[in-house]
Amino acid sequence: MKKISSFTINHDTLEKGLYVSRIDGDVITYDIRVKKPNGGDYLGNPAMHTIEHIFATFVRNSVHSDSVIYFGPMGCRTGFYLLMRDNVSKEAVIELVKSAFSFIAEFSGEIPGSGKEECGNYLEHNLEEAKREAKIMVQVLADWKVSDLAYKE
Repeated sequence: MKKISSFTINHDTLEKGLYVSRIDGDVITYDIRVKKPNGGDYLGNPAMHTIEHIFATFVRNSVHSDSVIYFGPMGCRTGFYLLMRDNVSKEAVIELVKSAFSFIAEFSGEIPGSGKEECGNYLEHNLEEAKREAKIMVQVLADWKVSDLAYKE
């Protein structure tokens, strides 16, 4: 089988951050790398699940909601993919991602969509762990700019 593009990125040199993974027509896939690949420290399922619920709800309620196609976790538990229409500038996407992590870092209350009738694994959430991971990403992305979106060699 042909190797998919995400498997062509050198995971030995990949660091935490926000990257353009691929562009397909008018859809840009952003790689939100929360953990260093193969670093021995991975997102716990409950934290990853909680980040997914809050982040997805946040971006789908933002001014860019009509341009959000998908947000979800990577199977390797090192980050997430955000798929956006290309009608949102890269600067605006950086700000959106930073705002989403800031929102998660300070979140309190009921996790969106976490009820039994709303979620297929409603018992597996951890808000405190999600907030801890989000706080780290707020620091990682603090000075992120468009030139940082390219994968490093």
